[in-house]
Amino acid sequence: MLRLPDHWLWDSWYTTDDDGRHHVFFLRASRALLDPERRHRRASIGHAVSADLRHWELTADALVPADAPAWDDLATWTGSVVRGPDRRWYLFYTGVRDDGDHVVQRIGLAISEDLRTWHRFGEKPLVEPDPTWYEHCGRADWAGEAWRDPWVFPSPDGDGWHMLVTAHAKGEDPLRGGGVIGHARSSDLLTWRVEPPLTRPDGFGHLEVPQVAVVDGQPLLLFCSNVGERVAAGKVWVVPGPSVTGPWDLSLARPVACPGWYAARLVRDGDFRWHLIGFVEERDGVFAGELADPVPVRYTEAGGLELLP
Repeated sequence: MLRLPDHWLWDSWYTTDDDGRHHVFFLRASRALLDPERRHRRASIGHAVSADLRHWELTADALVPADAPAWDDLATWTGSVVRGPDRRWYLFYTGVRDDGDHVVQRIGLAISEDLRTWHRFGEKPLVEPDPTWYEHCGRADWAGEAWRDPWVFPSPDGDGWHMLVTAHAKGEDPLRGGGVIGHARSSDLLTWRVEPPLTRPDGFGHLEVPQVAVVDGQPLLLFCSNVGERVAAGKVWVVPGPSVTGPWDLSLARPVACPGWYAARLVRDGDFRWHLIGFVEERDGVFAGELADPVPVRYTEAGGLELLP
């Protein structure tokens, strides 16, 4: 478990270095804010290291909001880390600014040689929503039009890279279920082409912190949602698909039984076994804001993604 006495923690993402150490990057904000709902506009990206996914050593923050005026001068939100062909580490993150009516979300990039010191790439967003397919400037939910939580992974056929994004379909009501998985592609991790979504709207207001992985031979899309017609059945969901690049049929989505968690991630331990780690939303009726210990999982066609004892 990772809990900080002076900060709330929530969304997290993981990678492993050459020495087998696990690195977690997570959103954090001071508990001095008192109201946890205020944390979103004060978020920075923290960093900790572990040998076993259970005992964590806190290190310096990876990224904080830029100096104003900048496209990411309000907060830095959820992202993902990959290693490029040049052996450098690429941190794709959500940058946020306040335009007076809502927070504008865009995708940016920071690069590191050692996973500890990060430098922003360029002075502009790396990936923006294409209004052909996505809501671009509307106040579609509490946080804006939804263009956040990039999940980047290599194409299984070796042809470049894919990015999944929490997005809203153009012309759809997000409160009733206009959330989709946005999609972009790149050949070099630096230049991206936005493409049509990989899902159709189907009862989720947004599909947050998306991730793809192959568990027990089955390609899966994992996401979470707390807005829309289907969330009464659960907040963490998994969808089987033909490959990690989809397409994904949300009618096949099944809830994952991890009560009290949100923003869960599939993470491999040192033996390459899959575990689920999420942040604990509530304890004793108040927001907890801490990362849970990993729980082993398996996939079965009959049961979906199941947590094991």
